[in-house]
Amino acid sequence: MRIGTTCVQGGYTPGNGEPRQIPIVQSTTFKYATGAEMGKLFDLEASGYFYTRLQNPTNDAVAAKIAALEGGTAGMLTSSGQAANFYAVFNIASCGDHVVSSSSIYGGTYNLFAVTMKRMGIDFTFVSPDCTEAELEAAFRPNTKAVFGETIANPALTVLDIEKFAKAAHAHGVPLIVDNTFATPVNCRPFAWGADIVTHSTTKYMDGHGVGVGGAIVDSGNFDWTKYPERFAGLCTPDESYHGVTYTERFGLAGAFITKATAQLMRDFGSIQSPQNAFYLNLGLESLHVRMARHCENGLRVAQFLKNDARVAWVTYPGLEGDRYCELARKYMPNGTCGVVSFGVKGGRAAAERFMGRLKIAAIETHVADARTCTLHPASTTHRQMSDEELAAAGVSPDLIRYSCGLEDAADLIADIDQALS
Repeated sequence: MRIGTTCVQGGYTPGNGEPRQIPIVQSTTFKYATGAEMGKLFDLEASGYFYTRLQNPTNDAVAAKIAALEGGTAGMLTSSGQAANFYAVFNIASCGDHVVSSSSIYGGTYNLFAVTMKRMGIDFTFVSPDCTEAELEAAFRPNTKAVFGETIANPALTVLDIEKFAKAAHAHGVPLIVDNTFATPVNCRPFAWGADIVTHSTTKYMDGHGVGVGGAIVDSGNFDWTKYPERFAGLCTPDESYHGVTYTERFGLAGAFITKATAQLMRDFGSIQSPQNAFYLNLGLESLHVRMARHCENGLRVAQFLKNDARVAWVTYPGLEGDRYCELARKYMPNGTCGVVSFGVKGGRAAAERFMGRLKIAAIETHVADARTCTLHPASTTHRQMSDEELAAAGVSPDLIRYSCGLEDAADLIADIDQALS
């Protein structure tokens, strides 16, 4: 099936007389006739459901749709995009390990890596997405376990050279993890370019309507963990908490990573997405391919207007002709990038705050990638925990305005920007 059909039909196929829409299985537990039957589930010897903290039929159907959209072999839902990124890294890295990450990533993810996970004993080296191959090579250590980046960074809108980062990761025997939130699989499928694990904040375009926080992880099934059994011992040696199961042996390369993340991390941390939120997410996915085209159309028209306006200091949009990431965007996202535009108003930080206060259609929100247009000043909100040096490394200048084009008429958005600039 082409991706538009998968958006609508993927993940769930009802049988004769069964509900056409994915049912909401709003139950914490599942009944069994004998303890022996349930015991097989605890030992991972049989498939089924016994407690929603680990698995739920509604969640699994939606995760299967996202996995199909990305071209992966297995997927799981989490309570948020932050949880997805944490699980994706922590599933293979632990105290004493090291990860290489692009410096141009969402501020919350940067804080997760640089502060919280560092306290857990995992070191991160941040490199520019524009680094040379030699600079990227120099970032690796003997204890490096993964490389991380964002397809389109939030809010700097840098575009990750996926092939370059994948080549370096694989040369060192580690996987590339890519957060594909802004591009979505409609516009970019990182697995086709060498990525191994993909994450999403489903709260954004996938949900698309601001009704449910969530995240997702998808495994490509391509990375051979068994080539490096000592490096990825958690996947390649017996897990005593599950009666000695070895994930790569029991579930193969197609299922080992997601099964371990479910059986260990979701079991112990419990960052589940509710079945109700998964149901809302699926409604958003059904129109994702239609909505993304409109978001990209509006984003480009707004970026073109801003670029030609003397009151605007600068504008960044990877789909804009002349943008420094335009060529990379054409390579990885030939059908469009996203609906988010970053720019600065002449007059700096103070002018940016005045401008946002005068907008009538775009709302000032922490949200982004929504059906309704919204805007934010990251330096004083989402990225306020970062120093000026860290902001610069992440590509977030003090005057940066993140403007997320919704599904409204582009002419109305431009008129609103025009009157606010005036």
